[in-house]
Amino acid sequence: MISKTAFSNKSYSVLGLARSGAAAAEALLASGAKVTVWDRQDVARAPFVGRCEVADPLEMDLTGFDGLVVSPGVPLNRHPIADHAAKFGVPIIGDIELFAYARGDLPAHRVVGLTGTNGKSTTVALIHHILTMAGLPTLLGGNIGEPIMGQKALDPNANGTGVYVLELSSYQIDLSQELDCEVTALTNITPDHLDRYDGFAAYTASKARLFSMQNEGGLAVFGSLEAPAGAIFQAESVRREEDRAVAADLNALAGSQHEWPSLQGPHNLENAAVAVAIVEELGVAPAQWQHALKRFRSLPHRMELVCEEHGVTFVNDSKATNTASSAPALAAYPPIGDIRDGARRVHWIVGGLAKEDGLGACQQMLPNIAAAYTIGEAGPRFADLLDGQVPNVERCELVCEAVARARKAARPGDVVLFSPACASFDQFRDYENRGDHFRKLVGVIADEGDCEPAEFPVTDADYIKGEVA
Repeated sequence: MISKTAFSNKSYSVLGLARSGAAAAEALLASGAKVTVWDRQDVARAPFVGRCEVADPLEMDLTGFDGLVVSPGVPLNRHPIADHAAKFGVPIIGDIELFAYARGDLPAHRVVGLTGTNGKSTTVALIHHILTMAGLPTLLGGNIGEPIMGQKALDPNANGTGVYVLELSSYQIDLSQELDCEVTALTNITPDHLDRYDGFAAYTASKARLFSMQNEGGLAVFGSLEAPAGAIFQAESVRREEDRAVAADLNALAGSQHEWPSLQGPHNLENAAVAVAIVEELGVAPAQWQHALKRFRSLPHRMELVCEEHGVTFVNDSKATNTASSAPALAAYPPIGDIRDGARRVHWIVGGLAKEDGLGACQQMLPNIAAAYTIGEAGPRFADLLDGQVPNVERCELVCEAVARARKAARPGDVVLFSPACASFDQFRDYENRGDHFRKLVGVIADEGDCEPAEFPVTDADYIKGEVA
């Protein structure tokens, strides 16, 4: 695990012992720190009983503590811990800030820090994939995969440098003060998580802090220049050295996108352009990233090609929990020919627990839709919104019914797209559980012998297991 000798003999309280909190506590203990841990769940506290003090920091005198490490899931705008820590002058930090503290003890390395509302996970996984195929030692962490403090530090390669690739949520950025990445990136910003912020401007300011922590000589890459991301780009262009704030060049890659099976749609062009700008900064040659893009596989639940049946493609995009996320998926499959001749391709399974009113950005993509199959609590509302705007609307309620109807109606060249544009909590535990259910339903087709897994220009041996956990 990543640890630092400077933690030795210092005192930290860790609040929240899910994956990142538990990893932080273990790293601090291994570094010789005095650690107090707490979680409201007995099962989460159990591994630390007898190894360190187990106590609720809200009931403690925090005088002399060097930091309070909280889980990103703790809502600091509502939780009393923020005021309690302030009484004692104790900084509230997260595991990413611990990593920033630890960097001085690590072998030579560089850090990529990437944030954004949509596209973060796919982009960091793509960066990691390209670096791996190019032979650079690299580790993926942050808001994806294993917690960064629980992973083994990278050994440098022959050139003396490994690369840590971090996906960073706004919550993790809020808990960081000293994370100076060699490369930072922003995919885009749209309204989200506003229950944790005092409006959209505050959410945007959280994203912008990633860049303000970076030295002006570092590279900052922007996937979108639409407001408010464009304002951050302009500010960083003024603050930094010349050409150290750049917009990803989508036009340069657009002609090759058809060669990347798992990176279709305008949003994935943006993701790829950001990734390419970053890996080139890290020394990857064009021939290397071009080879890797063709061999990238989708992350689970993010426009994941599940299977093909008689020319019909089934795509699991359960991660799309709002209309801004579903719109790019709908855009990825435009009509082949004139829509008046029935060239629409998408059979859209949509619905769940709505986060917003209306169709949002999906409204512009309706010409791509051959039929909509509405599900869940928001199903009736989506059916009303789509009625008369797409050729066919099927009120289904359950995912199983929607899959069955879409499979029956789809023709060769069509796409059955499970991109709900809603949260999952009306019927499922989370979006992963919802996506797994869709995959199992599609798997029934495979069990019947009619459906073959989607083909990729890559073998299992070429794919690094665990790189996109």
